[in-house]
Amino acid sequence: MQLRVKGKNLEVNDSMRSYVERRLQKLDRRVHDLTEVEIELAVEKKPSIAESQVAEATVHLKGHTLRAREAARDMKSAIDELADKLVRQVRDLHDKRVAGRRHFDEPEVADPVETEITDS
Repeated sequence: MQLRVKGKNLEVNDSMRSYVERRLQKLDRRVHDLTEVEIELAVEKKPSIAESQVAEATVHLKGHTLRAREAARDMKSAIDELADKLVRQVRDLHDKRVAGRRHFDEPEVADPVETEITDS
């Protein structure tokens, strides 16, 4: 997994970057090595917003793009919730693909029709 961490109105330091990498290890096990994941950490400047710490993610999968956004009072809480949401989205997408393959792999069995043969 190729991970990019960006900051908006926030300086992303090494400890925050390593925390994001650690929390997204579950996601790393479920996606291909070439999957691109962009994480943007931001701080809302409006004082009226209580949950001003925002974490957004974009996951570029083959044929699909997943997006998630979480806001919290603490940046680590937002990252935790974001990681859980991304893992759930990837798992649901995988389950949907597998269920679709099973549907097409099953041979169609026609209902047996009983016919009577009469001599004319």
